[in-house]
Amino acid sequence: MQQTFTPHVYWAQRHEDIYLRVELIDAQNLDISVHDNVLQFKAQGHGAKGQNDYEFSLMFLNAVKTEVSYRSTQRQVNITVKKQQRGWWERLTVQEKKPVFLAPDFDRWIDESDAEMELREKERKNCLSMESRRTENSLITLKKGLLFTYNLVQFLGFSWIFVNMTGSILKKVSLYDTFYTISDVMFSCQILASVEVLNAVFGLVKTGVVPTFIQVVGRNFILFIIFGSVEEMHNKPVVFFVFYLWSAIEVFRYPFYMLACIDTEWKTITWLRYTAWVPLYPLGVLAEGVAVFQSISVFDERRLFSIPLPEGLGLGSSVSFSCILYVYLPLMAIGKFSHQSRKNGQV
Repeated sequence: MQQTFTPHVYWAQRHEDIYLRVELIDAQNLDISVHDNVLQFKAQGHGAKGQNDYEFSLMFLNAVKTEVSYRSTQRQVNITVKKQQRGWWERLTVQEKKPVFLAPDFDRWIDESDAEMELREKERKNCLSMESRRTENSLITLKKGLLFTYNLVQFLGFSWIFVNMTGSILKKVSLYDTFYTISDVMFSCQILASVEVLNAVFGLVKTGVVPTFIQVVGRNFILFIIFGSVEEMHNKPVVFFVFYLWSAIEVFRYPFYMLACIDTEWKTITWLRYTAWVPLYPLGVLAEGVAVFQSISVFDERRLFSIPLPEGLGLGSSVSFSCILYVYLPLMAIGKFSHQSRKNGQV
């Protein structure tokens, strides 16, 4: 029958915990428990008496909790026992005479005053950490609130446009009046859409700044320059198709982002956001291209936004804005469809 020995045990304390270090190399079959303020330890390993069974028990001076945590390393077993009440003990065990196998752990040993300072420092760091977490949570809540509000306002605006234009189709109202009935709300929504660039710049959303900027500026160019500045474009049917396709895209996009702000997902909204977008986006680009093409003759005729040239170049007094539109058309197509390719890759 194998003999049982007692290992060397070292102890230290804090106001809330008791730390024990058992010198036992490659400890196995650990059995550590606390009952009635008595810690029982049994294990096999290489200690002061070589490879053997080792065990010991300690009756603590004051009440401790029954939960015990320990971690076995290659060289030792570290045990932590929590005191029932926070305080400083004058000794570890009930018996005044210290067990021969027990000694102070000078690597962790501190006196009561140092422990008080350590505890206050720990509490201070905990307070700072909690304050930091509260501040961080407040900022996250504020960010989500702002994004939710923005997406809600945009959703309501584009929903109004979409519903009214759908009603016009059902009632067979003339498409030539679209600009006069819808443009005010569309102007407001597209001006507000500039906030999306700021959201990307300040990191409120995980979206690239450049693609967002191109998307917003592209739409505003069509709305304010092509439609807004040229009266001859106001009564063209292409205005209806551009506005309707834009609003059809956004009535699915903004609810998707609204739900994301509150960490919620509706599969139907997600499916519509990524499925309806596939045909609507290129149709919208096509409608924008038609609008730009139809406006070229108007800009040529009115010489609106013509670029003056220095005298003596022999190229005339100015360059028509339509020349810029001819360059803009292929660039718009390339930019829009490369943006769609990236989105498809993300989906």
